[in-house]
Amino acid sequence: MTRVSPAVPGGRAGSPTLDAVPAPVALTAGILFALAGAALVVVAVLGGRSRLRRNRWAGVRTPATLASETQFVAGNRAAAAPLGAAGAIALVSGIVLVSGPRGALGWVILVVAAVAVLVLVGVGGVVGDRAAAATPAPAPFSGACGGVCGGCDLVAGCRESVAARLEQAAE
Repeated sequence: MTRVSPAVPGGRAGSPTLDAVPAPVALTAGILFALAGAALVVVAVLGGRSRLRRNRWAGVRTPATLASETQFVAGNRAAAAPLGAAGAIALVSGIVLVSGPRGALGWVILVVAAVAVLVLVGVGGVVGDRAAAATPAPAPFSGACGGVCGGCDLVAGCRESVAARLEQAAE
């Protein structure tokens, strides 16, 4: 398979034209697109179902979304549609690149898919950031125990112990 086609009649003599995606490039790009597409689809599905928790790697990660768990969930829920579309485009284009055309159509698919995925991921990030910024932050904890408990799950028991201490102090 050649990368450069012979000079065409009527064209400039000796001017090469690039007409085929080299097999290693198509295979590598196709596999990378398919893997990235699968990852984006998984993140979109988890974000859309509010099952994606704050983490180091996946989801919309902006200062607004990382402010609280509530804002992270709201931002990723809002970004699920564009991220899912980007993932679907990347997945399909990866499969097409691995199994499909090697001519000029391969370059068109590669470039259009890359631009579409980048634009949709950017749109998802902006939408998620705006949704997280519009979501009110949860109120800070104002427990009745005054910080003497070992954890929030002990608040009910802590209230009783604080009330008992107050009664003992009053006696």
